[in-house]
Amino acid sequence: MKKDWVKDWYSLKERTPHDFQKACLKNYSAGKSGLLNAPTGSGKTMALWMPILNEYVNQYPDSWTKPRKNGLQVIWITPLRALAQDLSQAMKEVCQETGLPWRVAVRNGDTSTAQRQQQKRAMPECLITTPESLHLLIAQKGSKDLFQNLKAIIVDEWHELLANKRGVQVQLAISYLRTVVNTPLKVWGISATIGNLSQAHTVLLGPQTPLLIIKSKLKKKIKVTSVLPDEVEKYPWAGHLGVKLLPKIIPIIENSQTVLLFTNTRSQTEIWYQKILEAKPDWAGIMAMHHGSLDPKVREWVESALHEKKLKLVVCTSSLDLGVDFRPVDTIIQVGGPKGVTRFVQRAGRSGHSPGATSKIFFVPTHSLELIEASALRKAISQGEFEDQIPMEACYDVGVQFMVTLALGDGFVSEKAYLIIKSCFAYRNLTREQYDWMLAFITVGGKALGSYAEFSKVNLSEEGLYRVTDRKIAMRHRLSIGTIVSDPMIQVKFITGGYIGSVEESFITKLKPGDSFWFAGRNLEFLKIKEMKALVRLSKRKRNDSQMDGWKNAIVFKTCGNDTARVTKSGLRPIRLNRIENHSTHFSTSKNHFKNTRSRLLTDRKMSKQRRLSPVFLSF
Repeated sequence: MKKDWVKDWYSLKERTPHDFQKACLKNYSAGKSGLLNAPTGSGKTMALWMPILNEYVNQYPDSWTKPRKNGLQVIWITPLRALAQDLSQAMKEVCQETGLPWRVAVRNGDTSTAQRQQQKRAMPECLITTPESLHLLIAQKGSKDLFQNLKAIIVDEWHELLANKRGVQVQLAISYLRTVVNTPLKVWGISATIGNLSQAHTVLLGPQTPLLIIKSKLKKKIKVTSVLPDEVEKYPWAGHLGVKLLPKIIPIIENSQTVLLFTNTRSQTEIWYQKILEAKPDWAGIMAMHHGSLDPKVREWVESALHEKKLKLVVCTSSLDLGVDFRPVDTIIQVGGPKGVTRFVQRAGRSGHSPGATSKIFFVPTHSLELIEASALRKAISQGEFEDQIPMEACYDVGVQFMVTLALGDGFVSEKAYLIIKSCFAYRNLTREQYDWMLAFITVGGKALGSYAEFSKVNLSEEGLYRVTDRKIAMRHRLSIGTIVSDPMIQVKFITGGYIGSVEESFITKLKPGDSFWFAGRNLEFLKIKEMKALVRLSKRKRNDSQMDGWKNAIVFKTCGNDTARVTKSGLRPIRLNRIENHSTHFSTSKNHFKNTRSRLLTDRKMSKQRRLSPVFLSF
């Protein structure tokens, strides 16, 4: 047995493994499952990737360098496509350095049909995928054969999935895979920023799994600098994008090697990109933008150019804020409140992404109230406090979708499917009556939809298996697997040819021929819609007629200690922030905070010697 294989690799890289990396190796080798909590850039990926490879080396101590048809050994689940490519590169590098003939592949929405077919014929040893793509694999005929040799599932950035329905998808997939593998499945979660660690462990691994949380003792150094206006009194209270501070941002970019400038919406990304380009036209070849609506090839080029130090600046959204290791990046700029300590720390961690390095982030407030948020963020980071990620429960829509997924694959027996679903944390209280309702919904459409044949998706076969037999239903389900709710998208192409990206159909329908808009860093003129594609050309007009939508989701953020605030799409609930910047401020607004434009009277009690009340009028 080659006991020093992992040690030899660390010696090769001139590194010393951290305590949490040693603990992961010990516990993984003992066949245990658990949750790893370590700072960004400290080596979380290698903490579990090396034990996985070490297990294989010890399984074949004399012939581990010999290529074999091992089948799928590891599934590595990530929430972002950009993170998948970065992980794949890091994992392949280890295999090449050590001579281990393992194949690492990515399977997500950007994977081509040819690559998927190749994977189906010969699965790689490690597959990096998303929750949606994993469910699509389960929906394939003969999928059980693909997973028979599976030994481990790693869920990266678990905090990003825990509190939404994608996390429920992960629970269901793990519960199912445990029933089809030949050997006991090891499951590990990875997270850098999460408050409720014990609950996160229980949700991922189940209450039957002994509690094992490996927490790093390393403390990530984060330097937060607020970019303040010269006259705070004249700074707007709401409704601005922060571009007034652009003259202060340009020197920060000039004095840095590579900068990621984060915004909270795609439209804000487009605007900031244009404003910077107008101020510094000579940066045209060394700056780019990155968000989910762009052509996948463009996103891949931007990511590669960052690795290769070809770019000075990338203006981006959340598409780059998780786990991606861009070593040349030394500075982060956050425009507007990130609406969460967790998200802010994740974005800060894109700089100084190596053990012991300091992450530098500049906070650019878009209005005056965000100055308070900046102070609260700094205090929360210093105290190491992060938001609790509250898991979702009893998601019947996800459960129903999963049952159809099983019926698409090898079919399911009713009693076994009930036990698989009930073993998940989200469905631990599922009664047989509730399960029967779900089963009736997919077989006969339930009581309300029983008259419509299209809702009778699943049929009971003579063998006692529930299966999908209609090809149209099967195709429709595979195209709609997932829980990410978004508007229908439509492709944007040049009239002369060339794909640019995709935008919401609702946005395109508001445009008239001749209207112009910014997209993918270009000023485009809308011409017409043909074959469900928006045809455009470059516009010479300086004024735009419309702009893309941004995020519409609820925003929840923790400030410090018990000082919390909750902002939703419909309004701002009462906020209480204590002892921030020597102020004791009490804010209260109506439920229709963002819809009303009339002035509201707020009171700011200043901690001065006179302790006078100063009325402040804010217009929302």
